[in-house]
Amino acid sequence: MIETPANRFDPAAVILAAGRVAVVMGGHSAERAVSLRSGGAILAALRASGVEAVGVDWTGQLLAQLAAARASRVFIALHGRGGEDGCVQGALEVAGIPYTGSRVLGSSLAMDKIRSKRVWLQLGLPTPDFMLVEAGLDLGLVLRRLSLPVMVKPAREGSSVGVSKVETVAELAPAIAHAERHDSTVLIERFITGGEYTLAIVDGLALPIIKLETPRKFYDFEAKYQADSTRYICPAGLPPAQEAACASLGLRAFVALDAAGWGRVDFMLDAAGQPWLIELNTVPGMTDHSLVPLAARHAGWSFESLVLRILATSFEGAAWHKP
Repeated sequence: MIETPANRFDPAAVILAAGRVAVVMGGHSAERAVSLRSGGAILAALRASGVEAVGVDWTGQLLAQLAAARASRVFIALHGRGGEDGCVQGALEVAGIPYTGSRVLGSSLAMDKIRSKRVWLQLGLPTPDFMLVEAGLDLGLVLRRLSLPVMVKPAREGSSVGVSKVETVAELAPAIAHAERHDSTVLIERFITGGEYTLAIVDGLALPIIKLETPRKFYDFEAKYQADSTRYICPAGLPPAQEAACASLGLRAFVALDAAGWGRVDFMLDAAGQPWLIELNTVPGMTDHSLVPLAARHAGWSFESLVLRILATSFEGAAWHKP
């Protein structure tokens, strides 16, 4: 684990100061079911640690639900649009309710794959070339510029919802139509041939990198949450210098999007060992198939400790955040 910076962490102080914590889960995105699983696990961990916590399934007026729950702070366990894109964060800011994770700008930037990539490119950070799907798009130009295979993605979805790997010309138009069912904005991205990796970040700390292996075309929704054939390799087997360089790149990508608190940076390593940033998740999954808990275990943290460390990010300027 790379410590940048080496923050102090006092779980007893977090538990004492937390008050009544609402774990907000569910929502109305395509990732609702995954969010409910994440939220349930987080709620159980908080209660096991001695935190007064209540689950809130966001189904309507969130602030009214939080008032009814008598919440003094919020642990956000929402995935996807509405909960991970700055909307809920903005409502909590206006209401003056502390919450975990990235603020409004970081949440909205990270949720939008196109704007994430534009920020990274502006700063010289490596991310695969891409094109927007626009009226009159010349598919021949797409093939000349990006070449097959390519990835077709909705711009603002998570968990690989609506994503396709396209290997033939005949697959391209159906893949675009599939993505457009999930978002009006779609991108086509150059496919990087190589290993798929992920870096979890919690309160400035880069956790051990995980390598992902699946027999499927790519690490899609089924590979993430349903398949037993997906392999999670941690430690990832990278030479120490290369792991440190990838972690440093992931931290730079995280900061570049104004992310805060915790998150997960997904990247590819090509045959030459060059890392390519794919996306940043500001509220990663916390299910039994999820990657942040796996990385935390390899860092020596229990699931309860991980959850408390994330909860601690809702306290700005608290003593346990000062190096």
